[in-house]
Amino acid sequence: QIANVLYLESPAGVGFSYSDDKKYTTNDTEASSGGPASCLTLVSSCLQVAHNNYLALKEFLRLFPEYSKNDLFLTGESYGGVYIPTLAEWVMQDPSLNLKGIAVGNGLSSYEINDNSLVYFAYYHGLLGTELWKDLQAFCCSQGTCNFHDNSNLNCTLKMEEMIQIVEESGLNIYNLYAPCDGGVPGSMRYEGDYLITHDLGNSFIRMPMRFSWRQNLFRMPVARKKVRMDPPCTNSTAPRVYLNSPEVRKALHICPEAPEWQVCSFEVNRSYKRLYMQMNDQYLKLLGATKYRILVYNGDVDMACNFLGDEWFVDSLCQKVQVARRPWLYSEGGENQIGGFVKEFTNIAFLTVK
Repeated sequence: QIANVLYLESPAGVGFSYSDDKKYTTNDTEASSGGPASCLTLVSSCLQVAHNNYLALKEFLRLFPEYSKNDLFLTGESYGGVYIPTLAEWVMQDPSLNLKGIAVGNGLSSYEINDNSLVYFAYYHGLLGTELWKDLQAFCCSQGTCNFHDNSNLNCTLKMEEMIQIVEESGLNIYNLYAPCDGGVPGSMRYEGDYLITHDLGNSFIRMPMRFSWRQNLFRMPVARKKVRMDPPCTNSTAPRVYLNSPEVRKALHICPEAPEWQVCSFEVNRSYKRLYMQMNDQYLKLLGATKYRILVYNGDVDMACNFLGDEWFVDSLCQKVQVARRPWLYSEGGENQIGGFVKEFTNIAFLTVK
């Protein structure tokens, strides 16, 4: 045995997790200052994710104290790029928790960097034509710097709409560019029986007028006639959804009757979620400043939801001392060494790609 793994279904309302008061308005963390004492006035209840996850971890170790002395590593992926560093802020202040490091896979570390890098990723992977790329350069860039994140130039926003349609709405698999899209070209929404299915998780280009207005309209839709289900694009969650919602499995897992039906994503939680942080620099620098935690940021190199280029730019922006220059890392298959990706090592943090 190498390690024990604890999975948290979070925020409350996701998976089988629930809130007694059924209020699922929540945000990234307890307060923008990271302090433990108060809740933000912009939410109706103190359901902040980082603090709740910290309390859940404390409660687990109270119930199972035999694990309390183990080395603790916090890991997550995608929006875990926000959840994990903000949780680590709480955990590092608690000496009873033996925090040793964090690992974030394909994480959302900065909205701005993720948006800007995705446009470059798309062009250099052959997704954008030369004319569109020239227009994006002309309307969104100035003096060698491009702003594809929140550019107010009308021509830029119009060309960005074309780019977003190609990358996120044409049927490409944003989680693996070279993999097929399960279910075929999904569109932005569709109907399936009693459900209205939407695929927009709202993590990219959130400040582009088209995307902002689309999400506002979606959340205001009169959905009383239809249940709304939020499925990540190009994924098929039928098997786990049917399995986990069967009465026999719920009983075997000791799922209480008050727990909701299991879904891979929660539209209600997503609709009510308040995004407080646009970047994670402060959280990473706080961890690095302690000089005792190991940090790994790793990315599959054909993921477009949170792309490798953006996370590499983010890690570089932390301005840590390089210990080992970028190099290939190897794995063994059939007795032969193969390149698994590339890694760049800094003091207490490493950036790694997986091909």
